[in-house]
Amino acid sequence: MKKWLITLSAVLALTTGTSIASAANVNGTTNDQIKYSNNGQAVSPAAPAVNIDGSLYLPVRALSESLGKYVDWDEFRGSVALTDKPVLTGKYSLNAPNLAEGIKMGVGSSLTHISGDPDNVFYSTADRGPNGQIDVNGVTRRTFPIQDYVPTIYKIQIADGEIKILDQFPLKLNGTDPVTGKSTISGLPNIKGRDEAPYDGKAEKELSYDPYGLDIEGLAYNSSDDTFWISDEYGPSVVHVKRDGTIIERIVPKGWAAQIATPLVPARETLPAVYNKLRQNRGAESVGITPDGKYMYMAMQNALRNPDKAMDNSRQVRIIKFDLATLNPVAEYVYILEDASPYKDLAQGDIVLSDMVAVNENTLLIDERDKFAGDKAQLKRIYAVDLSTATNILGKYDDATAAGKSLEQMKIADLKASGIMPVSKRTILDSVEFKFPYEKIEGLSLVNGNTLAIVNDNDFGIDSTLPTNGTELWTFKLPYTIK
Repeated sequence: MKKWLITLSAVLALTTGTSIASAANVNGTTNDQIKYSNNGQAVSPAAPAVNIDGSLYLPVRALSESLGKYVDWDEFRGSVALTDKPVLTGKYSLNAPNLAEGIKMGVGSSLTHISGDPDNVFYSTADRGPNGQIDVNGVTRRTFPIQDYVPTIYKIQIADGEIKILDQFPLKLNGTDPVTGKSTISGLPNIKGRDEAPYDGKAEKELSYDPYGLDIEGLAYNSSDDTFWISDEYGPSVVHVKRDGTIIERIVPKGWAAQIATPLVPARETLPAVYNKLRQNRGAESVGITPDGKYMYMAMQNALRNPDKAMDNSRQVRIIKFDLATLNPVAEYVYILEDASPYKDLAQGDIVLSDMVAVNENTLLIDERDKFAGDKAQLKRIYAVDLSTATNILGKYDDATAAGKSLEQMKIADLKASGIMPVSKRTILDSVEFKFPYEKIEGLSLVNGNTLAIVNDNDFGIDSTLPTNGTELWTFKLPYTIK
């Protein structure tokens, strides 16, 4: 074996998307004896260096990860992104009374910070309320043990290691909900025969469907009119809400309003009809609004069943962009989920998007995760997503035809052949490295451009054996500012 002595001295980020470290060629040390350090601390690259024509080259991923950087490869653009890792700055736990025996209080299905509020104050939601699944004669029934639960927006504060609930705003109508008999709505599904059938806590009695019921997931604030928008899994829909919780209107797919009457909440059919092909419980999971209040983005949790259930393992997820002045969509982009094949026991359909922040018109933060918790977790990342060079596919690839595939049917090669450029992704947080213990990171927020906050949805502790509430919010300091 040829022998060298190396001093690791430089990283060159090239426009071709490769990075190398090089050194002089001298005798005295074999490759397996080379020692590496970063700022005086020993590091171990994941792959060995190679000697090419008297110079030592270290693979970009091995070198960058050794230096504490995330590495992302974009095969569509032929580029490599290196990003400094954040620092964990705080952990906060919810300590609140149980809603009922065996049912914990829940927040954390979303998270948003309003500019001008104190840095430690956020708003959150807790989806449709406590629900479970019981097998009855081989059929799984969806149960709602607290039928009078009201989907609610919570104002929360983090301080002294705790999540404190400062205020709450139950979602309500300008009128009476036909199921609750009050102005407040329920978390029950909307349409019989389309949505999951709702049952009582023992799975014995089928409950009424609520045309105004919401399974609230994402939450975004519009500074231009001081209102919230909520993404709803049932519709899928995006719901406009006043600060006091009063529902104003609902954006739904074309054809949705013909199935149900909601006279108290105007249904704006501006979502493309293809969104009716959602997978149950994998609907509109996240929503974000640009700071200027001009544009709103909504992302589905998974691929649509377009044309059928076989698409549950498609990697293509849709992100749609609305002009808030008209409520009409103006663009739609392709987000490619990570490939499940390198991970252990992880099905492609179990990789999901869970929340979003709209930093500006071309930059989103996206939460992508697997279904595992604790030591089994493998994929829980926050990505900075760039839309500026992505292809606008609005109105295209919604149907499979003899001439072509639907978006969801396409493979990577099909996207390239069709000239479809997906959004680009750059890791800014890998929470697995920090050992975040819970499965459902469903709340994501950015404060002052450089503080990242994540929170999990505890699913109201259904089937949980934890002695605590099981909701935690963690904060991280980014070594740069995202604007």
